[in-house]
Amino acid sequence: MRAAAGAQVLLVVLGIVTTVAQLAGVPASDRLVPAALGVASGTAAVVLARCAARLPGRPGRPWRALAGAGALLALGQALALARPGRDLSSGGVEDLPVLLAVPVAVSAAVLLLPPRASRRVGTRVLLDGVVVTVAVALLGCVLLGDLVTRTADPQQGLISAGYPLVGAVLCGVGLVTLTAVAEARRRAAGWLLVGFVAMALVALAGALGRTSTGAASPVWGGVTVLAWLAMLGAGLRGALCDVVAREEPGRRALPLRGGVLAHGAATAALLAVTGGAVTGRSPSAGEAVAAAVLVVLTSARTLSWAVDAAALTRRLERTEGWFRALVHSGDAVTLVLDAGGRVTSASGPVADRLGRAEADLLGAVLVDLLHPEDRDLLDRVGAALRDGTPDGLPATGRLHATDGTWRDVEVSGAAPAAGRRAGDGLVLHLRDVTERRAGHRELERLAYTDSLTGLPNRARFMAALDDALAGAARGRRSCVLLVDLDGFKAVNDVAGHDAGDRLLCEVADSLRAEARSGDLVARLGGDEFALVVDAAPDEALALAERLVTRLDRTHRYAAPGDPEGAGPVLRTSASVGVTEVVPGADASATVREADLALRTVKAQGKNGVRASGEALVEESARRSRLARDLPGAIARGQLRLVHQPVAGTAERRILGVEALVRWDHPVHGPVSPEEFIGLAEDDGLIVPLQRWVLETATAEHARLVAGGRDLKLGVNISVRHLQARCLVEDVTRALERSGLPARMLMIEVTESVLMDDDERLVAELAELSALGCIVSLDDFGKGYSSLAYLARLPVQVLKMDRGFVSGIDTDPRGAALVGSVVDLGRTLGMDVVAEGVETPEQMALLTALGCRFLQGWLIGRPVPADELAAVVDGFDAARLEVPVPVAVP
Repeated sequence: MRAAAGAQVLLVVLGIVTTVAQLAGVPASDRLVPAALGVASGTAAVVLARCAARLPGRPGRPWRALAGAGALLALGQALALARPGRDLSSGGVEDLPVLLAVPVAVSAAVLLLPPRASRRVGTRVLLDGVVVTVAVALLGCVLLGDLVTRTADPQQGLISAGYPLVGAVLCGVGLVTLTAVAEARRRAAGWLLVGFVAMALVALAGALGRTSTGAASPVWGGVTVLAWLAMLGAGLRGALCDVVAREEPGRRALPLRGGVLAHGAATAALLAVTGGAVTGRSPSAGEAVAAAVLVVLTSARTLSWAVDAAALTRRLERTEGWFRALVHSGDAVTLVLDAGGRVTSASGPVADRLGRAEADLLGAVLVDLLHPEDRDLLDRVGAALRDGTPDGLPATGRLHATDGTWRDVEVSGAAPAAGRRAGDGLVLHLRDVTERRAGHRELERLAYTDSLTGLPNRARFMAALDDALAGAARGRRSCVLLVDLDGFKAVNDVAGHDAGDRLLCEVADSLRAEARSGDLVARLGGDEFALVVDAAPDEALALAERLVTRLDRTHRYAAPGDPEGAGPVLRTSASVGVTEVVPGADASATVREADLALRTVKAQGKNGVRASGEALVEESARRSRLARDLPGAIARGQLRLVHQPVAGTAERRILGVEALVRWDHPVHGPVSPEEFIGLAEDDGLIVPLQRWVLETATAEHARLVAGGRDLKLGVNISVRHLQARCLVEDVTRALERSGLPARMLMIEVTESVLMDDDERLVAELAELSALGCIVSLDDFGKGYSSLAYLARLPVQVLKMDRGFVSGIDTDPRGAALVGSVVDLGRTLGMDVVAEGVETPEQMALLTALGCRFLQGWLIGRPVPADELAAVVDGFDAARLEVPVPVAVP
């Protein structure tokens, strides 16, 4: 509080001023001293009252009482000022408030004690108080006895003798209070005792001043004033300490301070008596009786200490026995360390658990026995104790055993060796967790290791990537490399899966050999590998180039039973995508960046390296160039059509063709429809593009039909063209210009039309059907089909997505799904066309399932229009024969 600080400064200033004035013999000092003491006492009373107000209820009562005592002291000095000619060598009515302040101050000490229910003032505490009281009284008698006998005024002698007795009582009460209060208020009680001692000194010095003559009086007057101000300052400090400590928990302690103070006071008093006797001063009868009483009381207090020590020793021995029995009955080892970390005690199954004899541990520095990587074990334990949280425990480290092995030990518990003084050492409870940790490491190895290659798996790779991201936030640079094998499928298909597994193990060894010791090499699955390297991009790219060079080689795997060196020669290589781990990114985004770079390598011929920055720039530049060139591709003659035949198994011939658009870009070469059709839809170019396709395809097909060939023409139409509400007009115009009958044209729309529940789209398709065109639903099963909505559409043909057909010869569930689609088409009166037929086995199974129309490379590859007539006329019906009946799964 600022007020308390200001009051203490005021006390210092007043002490200096009054002392100088008294020693200098200033004439006005007889009024200056009481004025200064009155101002100091009044100020202290006000500040003490404000401190008490901050401690509402019972905690504030002692300081309110002390504030009352200060007010009485101020009143006494005010009365002294009212009497002219007053000085410190005489007494008067002003002494009455001062004497009344004494019981009020005593009440402050009593109020500082705990409530009666929890107050435990033992006989030893009371004995200490009595010893101090008798000792101070005896000191007063020795110091003042001669002066009192020489004082002619009985009233003056009574005051001179009474003040020291009051001081003795105050010292005793203060000592009892200091010993009996709770720990949280002990500092406040200590300052209160200092104040009481200062009050006793005021009484003693005042008595000496009043009974002295001559030059001695100003000196004793100065001592009285300084002691008075010290008394007020101690009271203020006590109130401030109590304000600070009011929230601290209560705590009891042994009355050691009281005993020390009591013995000190008794020793001082007895030395005074003895010194007087040595110098020729005979003690009075009262002093002799008091000295004898003091010796008896001190002896009784010493005896009580001896009794307490014996009882405490028995309790310690009993507790130590319990402790040793407890320690030796458990499986933990207890070590006691001194402040330097040296083992001073070891108990429990030391040799069995730690691999060292107890004699080897005693005197050894524990840190020196730990593994170099675990030297921070004690620091971690100490941090957990300082924080007061169990987060740092249990802590695990490796301890060197006598046989040279490392034992995994766990610090399951710890505590300061000297109670609250953590710097004096530690008590540690250690357990041997070697077997448990070994099992944990094995489980961790299984969970984070690829069983085939022994490399870390995807989970371990993602954990390492998270660590790298955390390091990037701290400024550490690292990169991710994704490695994909080129030609691995051929090894599996031609040489078998055993050869493929051997190849993967060889690649894993090569990656380990090229990577540095701190790099993580992982297998993500299949023929995909990944590395997390602590290096900048230039070093990571250099490593990637070395990997590509090392993995570009040929292999010859002999079949079982063949001689070594036999078998086909197979060539494999690797494509690598590199990305830097940047701060603020997440693991998934980082992997996507590296995967984009990897796909760029794959698209550009494989067997190379790309960084993610390059890939993004190249991808963005390519897309921008294609979007810019697409509007003029038709005018420049860069677009062309190819036609893929569709055969009927019952008719055993080609029944129709599907027109497919291709773009030959002058810079990027052939561009897949999947790439530029999406650009056309995004940039609003799909309608003019498909108008060109319709007109070109119908014109070319009309010439084919004019040659006597009965073939249907399928043309893919984007849902965006349907939404433009001009498809019927564009189809009609194309048919009129080409002369192709409408029944020969099949409009193929994708399954996404089912997602747009728009009656106008249905009406558009119905109008095309009424025109005579065939409506086909392309890529059926690829998206989200609504069978209820499918029944409402004017669709005559379902074209199954190639994803249905792929693998049906080896997947019974896939074959069952295809059979369901064929049955659905039959139920709805629709023809079903299977796309992506590439093997005789697929064709045989589709035929067995009742699918009559097939399209795929087995039937014919896409060809230009000028070659289509020869393909149709020269089609070999034997391709549609199924030599061996196939059982339907």
